[in-house]
Amino acid sequence: MRFLLRRLVAVPLTLLGVSVLVFVTTELVPGDVARTILGREASAESVARLRSQLGLDAPLPERYADWLGGFLTGRWGESYTLGVPVRDLVLDRLAASMLLAALAFALLVPVAVGLGLVAGVNHDRPLDRLVSVSGLALGATPEFVTGVVLLVVFAVRLRWFPSSAQAPDGSSLLVRLGHLALPALSLVLLCTGYVARHVRAGAVVAIESAYAGAAELRGLTRWQVVRRHVLRNSTIAATSALGVQLQFLLGGLVTVELLFNHPGIGALLLSSAVDKDLPTLQATAMVLGLLYMVIVLAADVAYRVLDPRIRLGAAS
Repeated sequence: MRFLLRRLVAVPLTLLGVSVLVFVTTELVPGDVARTILGREASAESVARLRSQLGLDAPLPERYADWLGGFLTGRWGESYTLGVPVRDLVLDRLAASMLLAALAFALLVPVAVGLGLVAGVNHDRPLDRLVSVSGLALGATPEFVTGVVLLVVFAVRLRWFPSSAQAPDGSSLLVRLGHLALPALSLVLLCTGYVARHVRAGAVVAIESAYAGAAELRGLTRWQVVRRHVLRNSTIAATSALGVQLQFLLGGLVTVELLFNHPGIGALLLSSAVDKDLPTLQATAMVLGLLYMVIVLAADVAYRVLDPRIRLGAAS
């Protein structure tokens, strides 16, 4: 409980630091926002007038205070380029990314844990090497390469799945998931090797432990030992890795979202940076920062709940 309270107190302080970093970083984006909006042919007077209207000529601390106060109270402003409320825009894109990330994560966990467990049980055997090398190869392959291969094979040649991640308006959840199948599979291929390596390492340690040997001496079969003792320890070892991959799935989807035409928050972050749409860029970065902190906190709590040794160590 003390650990959780400390982390909960640290979250707003960390978020305050993130807000300073986000604001200063976005302010350093090269180019004049007013000039970008009005175009190269706009007069200097028009540019100056727009800068005044947008509040860009105010001192930096004053602008930061106004922006942070607006963010905390839900007044996120209006997109410079799209002319829509930033809060609705960011939350809509976040919901789209969370649906894709949830599907990819639901596929990733059983696949990565299963492969890591198989590799760990058969460590230093051909099956272990096959799983390990395949995971490394897939993890090192850029997502646009696996994405293009999946598109060509399953959307163009076989026509099993649609090529676009965007389902028609009014589609059922099942149809929407069908449109997300290929981008989700592309992400699973990218992340499986990383998680499987952590599961394998935990499985090897558990199998070679004294309690696993004692269990076999009591007459349990190898798979009974795996099911009762190794699986839990392997999952504990993979908790942090799964948390890292979930962060990536929520915020690092830019390439996959662009390739499959998915309107997610990663693509929004990129387009707002390119267009110098500061309200959208700052709000998107803050939302992603908050999400990262929540995921890290959840992973830490899950790790302590699953592994009693951590709790005992902290208590002592």
